[in-house]
Order: sequence, then C-alpha cells, then structure tokens
Amino acid sequence: MSLAKFAFTTALALATAGAGAAPSNAELKQQVADTERAFAATMQQRDLAAFTSFLSDETVFYSGPTPLRGKEQVAAFWKKFYDGKEAPFSWEPDQVEVIDSGTLAHSSGPVYDPKGKLIARFNSVWRQEAPGKWRIVFDKGQDICDCKK
Repeated sequence: MSLAKFAFTTALALATAGAGAAPSNAELKQQVADTERAFAATMQQRDLAAFTSFLSDETVFYSGPTPLRGKEQVAAFWKKFYDGKEAPFSWEPDQVEVIDSGTLAHSSGPVYDPKGKLIARFNSVWRQEAPGKWRIVFDKGQDICDCKK
C-alpha cells in the first residue's frame, strides 16, 4: 500500500470516527493490516524517519541480546538495516486480530530475505493512539529453522 493510500485510509477512518460511527472490528483489522504494510514499506523505501514514525514512544523491540526500549533506542539499532541501497529483508502481515475495545491489535507474518526465502516470522502489538492512528508497542521476530531432518 502506498503512503498516499494509507493517508487516505487514515483520513477516512478519522472522518468516520468524527461522525460518531465506531469502526467495526473488520475495519479496525484492515486499518492495522494497512498500517503494518505501510510500516514494512519504509524498509523498501529505505526511509528510517518513516519507520520511526510508526513507533510508540513506549515501544519495546526484541532486537538483539536485550529488549530495546523507546523509539530512539529502536531507531538507533535499526539504522543499520536502513543503510545501503538494498533492503536486507521484507515482511508482510498474514494474521491480524484486534481486541473488542479496538485499542490493541496483534499482527504477525512472514519475513523474507532479499531473494524471497522465508527466514523468520514477526509478531507485533499495535496500540490505537488516536482514531485510526496505530503505533507499534511490541515487536518480536522468530527465526525459521532451516534444519535438515
């Protein structure tokens, strides 16, 4: 999804919220899936600033030996993934769930290397910080075993 389409979707969600109609769970799931795709697009676009904009101030990423806390620490660690012309990996959601209150969501999906080989799965928790505005609060990847039987 392009950032323009994401912005339109977000604006539409805000307009709907302002009109008094609460989004359905299906609409919230779509918001989160679209947000996750826009978040992943920052890697392909090589845009660390855009990546950082999706992080909650309270974000916790399980990247490295100890959890990273806060958007500045996460952005500093992830900068190495945004250096260079080619993205070192890509991801996309294939599962999204939103709790009934519409305030928290979980997304997960495959992570691929530059050649398209499945290398991991990610799990992310998103919080709706304003109507239609989701930010990531927890993120954890799990390597896929490439073991011989």
